[in-house]
Amino acid sequence: MVTITCIEDLKVLYRRRVPSMFYDYTESGSWTEQTFHTNQQALQDILFKQRVLVDLSTRKVEAKMLGQPVTMPVALAPVGLTGYQSADGEIKAARAAANFGVPYTLSTMSICSIETVAEQTQKPFWFQLYVMRDRNFVKTLIRRAKSAGCSALVLTVDLQILGQRHKDIKNGLSTPPKPTLKNLMNIATKPQWALEMLRTPHRNFGNIIGHVAGVDDTTSLSAWASQQFDPALSWDDVSWIKELWQGPLIIKGIMTQEDALLACRHGADAIIVSNHGGRQLDGAPATISVLPEIRATIGDQVELWLDGGIRSGQDVLRAIASGADATLIGRAYIYGLGALGGLGVRRALEVIQQELDLTMAFCGKTDIRSVTGSILYAPSSPNINHQPTMRGQPYA
Repeated sequence: MVTITCIEDLKVLYRRRVPSMFYDYTESGSWTEQTFHTNQQALQDILFKQRVLVDLSTRKVEAKMLGQPVTMPVALAPVGLTGYQSADGEIKAARAAANFGVPYTLSTMSICSIETVAEQTQKPFWFQLYVMRDRNFVKTLIRRAKSAGCSALVLTVDLQILGQRHKDIKNGLSTPPKPTLKNLMNIATKPQWALEMLRTPHRNFGNIIGHVAGVDDTTSLSAWASQQFDPALSWDDVSWIKELWQGPLIIKGIMTQEDALLACRHGADAIIVSNHGGRQLDGAPATISVLPEIRATIGDQVELWLDGGIRSGQDVLRAIASGADATLIGRAYIYGLGALGGLGVRRALEVIQQELDLTMAFCGKTDIRSVTGSILYAPSSPNINHQPTMRGQPYA
């Protein structure tokens, strides 16, 4: 039995157990992958202040997201193709998140459908929406999410057009994988993954196939999807979606002060500072680099969350101290899912929680709600050009 002590351990095991095209789908960014790597590096450049002789006998990392209690200020981000990282992956991840006490977000591009995940889980989850040209389909998706009891809608606004991801193109990424010699040879080295995928009926985009007229197989889906991302998407559409949904609305993909203010004005209940994990605009700054200025601009109008580059509980603490109310993880939990299924997702969450708790204690804090920028050294790295604050409190 492999001993898992950190997220990197899960990543190593994940790479051994999942076909390379799905590993590469997760572990890549667009073009040169500069932003993909910068997200992590910029977090690592933030240093903690160690404090001593503080009573650390009781500690709390519990928080709230959208007014609901969470075990720690972390949610599972929406990730497409999760059901190809592990058979029925969306169900496994949703169950693990619910049992641990953090939110799970189902992607529009999931393999298991909204209804399937709802049937197989006991607690509400969030639904992430991509806005397609076919507005009737968008209406249907929103209605289905409401009917399934989804408790919040996560509107992704940075995918009007698709960034070029070289690895996906070179791998010929598809669902299911094309039976090329290269793919067959690679899958043959992942017998457990292959056997589980053969056993499940969920092997295609469950939210789309069978729910769009004329889209009933992979071929028709590819033709439809290639035309559906909408470059004309605007803030007017956000207002339209807010009215249709009539529930908590989270806007994901904000990277500037101007867009953060617009999100507030258009009814966002929470904003996710995100550059799509470095998969869209390569050359954009790390999310942690722009977080402080966005916090300073919007104040406490809405909840402000950070996505991108988080691989540890220390990264979660860095984000909270820099101005975030909470964080989202994507790749970190996917590593766990691909490595060990639902148990791996839980292990990823356990690792992050323990690291968050211990690092907070080393910094002399006993409650995540009391964490401010005072636990960090002022940045000197060229990767971090702002001085983070937490609700207006600067570095000490």
